[in-house]
Parts: sequence; structure tokens; C-alpha cells
Amino acid sequence: MQIKTPFFWNQKSIFSFILYPLTIIIFLVNFFKKFSFKKNHNIKKICVGNIYVGGTGKTPLCIEINKILKKKYKTVFIKKYYPNHFDEREILQSNGNLITNRLREIALKIAVFKKYQIAIIDDGLQNKSINYDISIACFNSSKGVGNGFLLPAGPLRENISSLKNYDAIFLNGQKKNKNFISILNKINPRPKIFEANYMPVNLKKFNRNKNFLFFCGIGNPDEFRRTLKKYKFKIKDEFIFPDHYNFSNQQVSELKNIAKSKKLEIITTEKDYLRLNKRNKKNIKFLKIVLNIKNIKSFSKFLKNKI
Repeated sequence: MQIKTPFFWNQKSIFSFILYPLTIIIFLVNFFKKFSFKKNHNIKKICVGNIYVGGTGKTPLCIEINKILKKKYKTVFIKKYYPNHFDEREILQSNGNLITNRLREIALKIAVFKKYQIAIIDDGLQNKSINYDISIACFNSSKGVGNGFLLPAGPLRENISSLKNYDAIFLNGQKKNKNFISILNKINPRPKIFEANYMPVNLKKFNRNKNFLFFCGIGNPDEFRRTLKKYKFKIKDEFIFPDHYNFSNQQVSELKNIAKSKKLEIITTEKDYLRLNKRNKKNIKFLKIVLNIKNIKSFSKFLKNKI
């Protein structure tokens, strides 16, 4: 089973042009958001978000930012509450302090009350009512901006031109997209551009001489597949589910039966593993991945200068 994002999001086609008139809705929403009253909070705010729908590495970058700043400041993650995002909440909570609420503004007020110094906000670039001290837009390095169209004709929440309003752009992934980098270089004023790739930290748990079945329900399964390939996992079968998917006992049982019949080991992502119940976790391992920031010293200096 494989559920994919629309194929025409990656390149312009007749379908994207048919849907193009509907992009006026997103355009108008973004236009009126510009006039939102910006609220200040007595706390430094770093927002890590995206303008591309789907997995771009926001949460891993938030974790790395926290590692850099927590040595000197009292930091906290802010995450808007969505019922089915408990996997991301658990990952953030295992890496630092976390406040969640349906309204980011209330979460920030709680952070101020608890005397945190820096709030690292996982997602929220489209919330124009908060006055961020640092705003970072994440992209998957291989997908870039896709076909360049707004939703629903393309994968973008905002026009590419909006990137000039952000402080930095992060290109996360194993594969470089030179065309995308050339597009970014034309933005005026151009934000600071940083690059990072995904690095497994628990490879010793796996015998990579064996054959594997992988399954996942994340925003960008292609990137996970590339990471497995880069680190020489022998993938013989795969099952892709929607992002933040809740696996039923029957589905997990079917995956295990397929793996057993083909003599395959089962591997998944940390996020997917956290969504499994205790019984279903048996005989399933997850590849723990962190973001490896290129030129980490330059990025640390950028953060500290802005803060």
C-alpha cells in the first residue's frame, strides 16, 4: 500500500494548471495575514517552520537549536496541540522542556510565567500575529519548492517571494538540488542559507547484511528511503502510509506476516515506532536519526548574534 502526495506537486502538469485558479484562496489568506497585529511576549522566540507542505526536518532542527542554546539559556519547545501529533510531542519532550496548547500565544504566556528565556517554536511561520526574533524556513533539499505553485495546485503555503521575510533557510536532506539553490540566491534580500543531512545514531543495533522491510507514515518517506540506501540497508519491501498515521493491530500483524514469509527484518522511523502500542513494537526496530548541520559553528554564531 502506498499513499503519495499529488504527483503534479513536483512538476507542472495539466492538473496543476486546472487547480491554479484555486490558489487565489491561499494568496488572499496570506495577503490579509500581513496586516495581523503582532504581539510581543517577554521571551525570545525562534520559529522553525516551512512553506512547503510535508516533512522538511522542522522538529530535528528544533532539537539541534536547543542543544546549542540550552547551555547558556533556559529554553523550552513550543508546539501547537494537534491530537494525532503525539509522536512529535514525545520526541520533543525527550529532548527538553515542552509546552503545548491549541493556541501558540497561550503556550508563550505559560513559558513567560515559568521564566523561560528562549522559546523554540516547532512550526508556525504562517502565524503572523507573533513577532518572532528568528524565523527559519526549512526545505527538503531534493524537493525544493516542487512545481512552485501555491496549494492546491502545488505544495506551497506561501509564495517563494515570502522567503525574503525570513532570517534563514535550512536545506535538509541527503541530496542536493542545485536548481533550487540558484533560485534561493536570487531572493533579495537573501536570507542566510544553511545545509544539513540526516545521520543515524543507532546503526549498531542492525545487522545490515540482512534484508529489510520498511514502513513509515511520515511527511517525506523518500528522504527516509534515501537515508536507508545511503547507509547500505538492503530494502526488499516497503509500505508507505499517510503522515502521523495510527497503525491498527491488524495492519501491524499483516506487516509482520509479510516480513516473516519473506525472511525480512522490519525497520521504521522513530516517529512511527512511538505510534505503536507495546505489543506491536515487538520485533520492530526504529532507526534513530539526528540532523547533522554543516558548518555548525557558523549556525551557532548566527543564533547567538540574533538572540
